[in-house]
Amino acid sequence: MRGLKFRRRRRRRSKFRIEMLKPVAVWTGKIAIVCLFAFVFVWYFGQRVAVVGDSMSPILSNGDVTLVNRIVYDATAPKRGDIIVFKPKGNENSHYYIKRIIGLPGETVQILEGEIYIDGEKLEEDYGVSEITDPGIAAEEIELAGDEFFVLGDDRENSEDSRMADVGAVKRSYIYGKVWFIVSPWEDFGLVRS
Repeated sequence: MRGLKFRRRRRRRSKFRIEMLKPVAVWTGKIAIVCLFAFVFVWYFGQRVAVVGDSMSPILSNGDVTLVNRIVYDATAPKRGDIIVFKPKGNENSHYYIKRIIGLPGETVQILEGEIYIDGEKLEEDYGVSEITDPGIAAEEIELAGDEFFVLGDDRENSEDSRMADVGAVKRSYIYGKVWFIVSPWEDFGLVRS
């Protein structure tokens, strides 16, 4: 065995290079920013709410899946004609209701002979709604408080809304957000026509 020489392999020590940290830090930062952006977008603009019933027909139908803008009312006040999502009386055990704002805080709302009157003046609506045959509690004047809204479904004959005592006026704190987009079904995909 004299002729055999065994060489010891030298272990190469890998040197830790600080330059290697820079690309890793950049990628980590980019991923964190994208994740933060996605979370904010979904939380404020992408909350999904399914339509229950046909009270908003023809704009929304039973089973439509909508996206709700939750941040819009932090910047602006809800307006007449907006389609909102809320829980009646703030009841957390109830499903979300989707209705259109008709009366604003401080206004007086009344339904006479199938017509809506706001502060004594007839409301002209430029979106397709059905006739009102049952004014409910709005047969008498309803004076809205400084944080209350009067809401109705577009299909007035098949809508449980502010005309019913169990829904009544909707407080601002009960409003979840504004419906802005229909996700499904595919044939209705797109922005909500107010």
